[in-house]
Amino acid sequence: MMFLFFCYFITCFALTNYSNDITETQFFMNYFLKLFFLAITVLLFNCTQPIKESRDNNKGTIVEAPVEFDLAKIKERGSLRALVDNSSTSYFIYKGQLMGYEYELLTLLAKSLNVDLDIIVKKSIDDAFQSLNKGEGDIIAFTLTVTKERQERVAFTHSHYTTRQVLVQKKPENWRNMKIHETEKLLLRNQVDLIGEEVHVRKSSSYVNRLNNLSEEIGGDIVVVEDQREVETELMIKKVSDGEIKYTIADEDIALVNASYYANIDINTPISFPQQIAWGVRKNANDLLFAINNWQQQLKKESTYNVIYNKYFKSPRASKTRQSSDFSSISGDKISIYDDIIKQAADSLGWDWRLLAAQIYQESAFDPNETSWAGAVGLMQLMPETGKRYHLKNFTNPKQNIMAGMEHVKHLNSLWSKTVHNKQDRIKFVLASYNVGLGHVVDARDLAIKYGKNPLVWEDNVAVYLLNKSQSKYFTDEVVKSGYCRCEEPVNYVKNVLSRYEKYKQLMEE
Repeated sequence: MMFLFFCYFITCFALTNYSNDITETQFFMNYFLKLFFLAITVLLFNCTQPIKESRDNNKGTIVEAPVEFDLAKIKERGSLRALVDNSSTSYFIYKGQLMGYEYELLTLLAKSLNVDLDIIVKKSIDDAFQSLNKGEGDIIAFTLTVTKERQERVAFTHSHYTTRQVLVQKKPENWRNMKIHETEKLLLRNQVDLIGEEVHVRKSSSYVNRLNNLSEEIGGDIVVVEDQREVETELMIKKVSDGEIKYTIADEDIALVNASYYANIDINTPISFPQQIAWGVRKNANDLLFAINNWQQQLKKESTYNVIYNKYFKSPRASKTRQSSDFSSISGDKISIYDDIIKQAADSLGWDWRLLAAQIYQESAFDPNETSWAGAVGLMQLMPETGKRYHLKNFTNPKQNIMAGMEHVKHLNSLWSKTVHNKQDRIKFVLASYNVGLGHVVDARDLAIKYGKNPLVWEDNVAVYLLNKSQSKYFTDEVVKSGYCRCEEPVNYVKNVLSRYEKYKQLMEE
């Protein structure tokens, strides 16, 4: 670059001193030549400047500069977008219920910020970092180890807890028949013995750096094999249990949970000192970081935090039950024991079966004996008169109840299909009508027409006037036939069913 400027000044000097008797034409030619050369110099200078992206020195991947999107904009949007991992401790489905350490804490955080929670599942740590800085998510709620390298990419919240990294290895085949000291002789306990051994770890994880540092400390190379970015730590542990790989590394709390499921693995060889586990936000999201840290500090003063932590990290028997269940998204492919009936009913309706499952969970949490204060009974919480209309004889019989409920949904769908042709909007009209009754939703539609809103669109249109039906100005309006309605419940019902449906789609196959 200095060479370019040197050439520019030499040219200017030469052109200026070329002749004292130059004509006017030559003077202007010299002037424009200097301007041209200056423009080229500036252009080349700008092309060589660093762009807003930087390159991760260790990974060689592009790290984008974070977008400007802090707490105020999140509240304006009305939702917190959390990037999470699908694992037995972070985020999963068990018997239709959304669970996980991160999920439960994020739910509390969103509530404290007075926004909805949107969950985005990311299998790759690198993808999570990139999605965060692009603005696709607002917070990385992985089990992230705080490292200097990662601190260059994100701002970490206060730590949730500390844990150390441990070696995961398989016990001898006949370990149950061996004495403890005999087993110990066959297990790796001295980290120096890892020299020359292959250790498989999740790509881009903190385990990679730790093993490289350990190689320096013990004076010999450990062969670090980085598996695919999408391969989760829990799958690596399973591979050790199955004998597919010899060693992997895991955080001790996660290793303890998995050791309750895989009895043939050993996790008692430490690889690191205690390390901080935290969440990450964009480095320029100062207000969000401040709000999260304040919330977290307050939460840890209460018993709630310890209850949630112990539920996922200190209850091995419960963890084992969830991990081995057919009704867990971790190891199974079922939402409930009624999936076959739900699929049959949804197929006749033309719905995704996971949508109907989400509605049934919202109604009864899959309890066929559930009875509401208003007298609604069964999986789909049918009122006696509704059940009789569809010839329902046994309200607590799962198949009869689901099929009768499905007939009622089908009836509502046929009514709304005459006017609401957009399927996604029609589903919202149907769900609201199922919850609060057709008459109240029709009233809200008619109010929307009267006040110049779109009667065929749910969000910000008909839903607004359904909420307004608790005000005398609206429930006494001449177009209203069904009177007063405290209609926050049906509006939230629609939102909650569809939110659960989106999460079911994330974690369960169609």
